[in-house]
Amino acid sequence: QKTFLFSSIYLIVIFGIQHFMKGQRLFNLRLPLTLWSFSLSLFSFVAACRVWKLMAFLLLTKGFKQSVCSRSFYVHPVSKLWMYLFTLSKLVELGDTLFIVLRKKKLTFIHWYHHIYTMILAWCGYKDMAVGMGWNAAVNLSVHTIMYCYYTLTALGLRVPNSFTMTITTSQIVQIMGFVIMNIFICFWKDDELCPFKWP
Repeated sequence: QKTFLFSSIYLIVIFGIQHFMKGQRLFNLRLPLTLWSFSLSLFSFVAACRVWKLMAFLLLTKGFKQSVCSRSFYVHPVSKLWMYLFTLSKLVELGDTLFIVLRKKKLTFIHWYHHIYTMILAWCGYKDMAVGMGWNAAVNLSVHTIMYCYYTLTALGLRVPNSFTMTITTSQIVQIMGFVIMNIFICFWKDDELCPFKWP
C-alpha cells in the first residue's frame, strides 16, 4: 500500500511541477545533477559488490538453482542490509524525474512508468522475500553503476564514446532478457520445496 501511495504522490508532484514549469525558465542544475548521478553510481557499485559476493558464494557452493531460490539474501546480515538499501534506492531514484521536469526536458511515459514499476516490484519482492530477488538486485545494481556513471559524465559536459552508450543499452536488454528467463525457470520450479514460491 505504501508503494501505491508513494507512486501517487510521485505522479502528482512531477506532473504538477511540469505544468508549473511551462511558464518558468528552466533550471540548469548541472552541479546537483552531477553529484546526484555520481552518488547513485557509487552506491550502485558498492551495493553490487556486496550482493555479488554472496551470489558468487551460492553459485560456487550450491549451484544456479539455489542462487535463484535461496532466501539467504534476506537472512545474511550483510546481504540483508544491502538488499534493504537496494529496495530503498528505488524510492530515491524517483528523484531522477525531478531533474527532467525542472530542466524542462521531455518526460516520456516509459521513464515514469519504469520508475514506478521497479519501485513496486522491489518493495513487494523484499517484503515477501521473493525468490530471484538476489539476481534482480545484483544485475540491476551493476547496470545502474554504468548508467549513472554515464549520466555523471554527460552532466559534466564530457563527450561519451558511442561504445559506452551501446554498452548501457546492451546491458539493459540483457537485464530484461535475464529477468524473463529467470522467471521462466521459477515457474518450472514452483512445486519444488527447495524453491519456495507463492504461486497465485
